Amino acid sequence: MTSSQLPQLIARIERWPIAGAFTISRGAKTEAITVVAEVSQGGHTGRGECVPYARYGETPEATLAALLSMREALHNGLGREALQAALPAGAARNALDCALIDLEARIGGRRAWELLGRPAPRPCTTAFTISLGTPKAMAAATAKAAHRPLLKIKLGGNGDGKRIAAVRKQAPESELIVDANEAWSPANLEQNLAACAAAGVTLVEQPLPAGQDELLARIRRPVAVCADESVHDRASLEGLRARYDAVNIKLDKSGGLTEALAMADTAQALGFEIMVGCMVATSLSMAPAMLLTPQARFVDLDGPLLLATDRDDGLRYDGSTVYPPDAALWG
Repeated sequence: MTSSQLPQLIARIERWPIAGAFTISRGAKTEAITVVAEVSQGGHTGRGECVPYARYGETPEATLAALLSMREALHNGLGREALQAALPAGAARNALDCALIDLEARIGGRRAWELLGRPAPRPCTTAFTISLGTPKAMAAATAKAAHRPLLKIKLGGNGDGKRIAAVRKQAPESELIVDANEAWSPANLEQNLAACAAAGVTLVEQPLPAGQDELLARIRRPVAVCADESVHDRASLEGLRARYDAVNIKLDKSGGLTEALAMADTAQALGFEIMVGCMVATSLSMAPAMLLTPQARFVDLDGPLLLATDRDDGLRYDGSTVYPPDAALWG
């Protein structure tokens, strides 16, 4: 096989300004830093994007290095299945996994969901995120988004009862889901869950720190609770059944669409509801995750809506309705 017929990998770090700031319990940021992998072969190029997450010890530089370390393996025939063992679950594997799926779909002239034997994604409603702030600031942000049918509210611990009450007052018709990002404690867990129940919240995401969430199995949960930082791939599911009602599947955690789809099937079999989540990133990160939406009760793929600008051929958003990707973008 000539060098032109061998898979060629390039990868790079990209920076995308956020519209304003994005604030959660761990802090605020004004840009999304992504790493893009491109695999070319036979005149076709497949792309994948990931977001390295410091919460899991990832950096853009280390993620880029992990991707570039796979060049020789790709030349030697590394495919998606072998990739699952070649790299650990995480951002780097996600970008390469999605790039390989995109490439395979383009070479075969099929859409990614056809290639993978999955139902075609349809337009669906995505959550829209309200960043953490004072009750007054969050109420003001919610008032501007109150027309959206599903809002995801970032909370942060003390004072969350006032925050969620202020949000509900401004969005009486919206379905509310909450993300505490591990910021609650055993001391305020039941109080905050009660405040969410009083506000008609449908789902509370990751209230306690991962590894310190045993209390969830011992209390009455008045609102469904969803694992995020506590769940990564299929291997982490079984031990969560007593503590959580739902799981948030993110491609950057699972290490790509290949594992995420298998994880969704396993989660459903275990009785979990499914949320499809994302990091703040461009449409290239959201596009593969759209293949999970037919199995999802909650879709949270609003990353591009939080950016100052998205990439060319980005996903189409009509209000809170997100549409499947065009082939020009991915898959």
